[in-house]
Amino acid sequence: MHTPSPRPFLCRAATALVLIAGCMVAAQAMTIREMRTLEKKEKLGSTYTDYYLVGVMEGAVEAHNQAVRDGGKPSICLNGRRLEPSMAKSLYTAELKRNADVYEADFPVQLVLTNALATVYPC
Repeated sequence: MHTPSPRPFLCRAATALVLIAGCMVAAQAMTIREMRTLEKKEKLGSTYTDYYLVGVMEGAVEAHNQAVRDGGKPSICLNGRRLEPSMAKSLYTAELKRNADVYEADFPVQLVLTNALATVYPC
């Protein structure tokens, strides 16, 4: 009786791990320029960017909360005020307008949104 070798499985698993690791290294924050391009060129670009902004906003709040739990100084304080996913786009665009001379096209969207949260929800 011939038993199959575990080698093909191990090779596939190793290949999958390498691909996943490569994707993780290649993943970068979207820049303001990339976001504007996506909104203009893609049919559903505005929808994609809206979802992206919601994820960035939620990630920024969670990262901030973790930093505070780890002993960092708070810079975003909701103090019972609402922060809903539908607010992400307006926070982002208001921050870009308010500080148009500060942000360059190659700055990450996360920076803009984190600054917007700290401005709108100061401690």
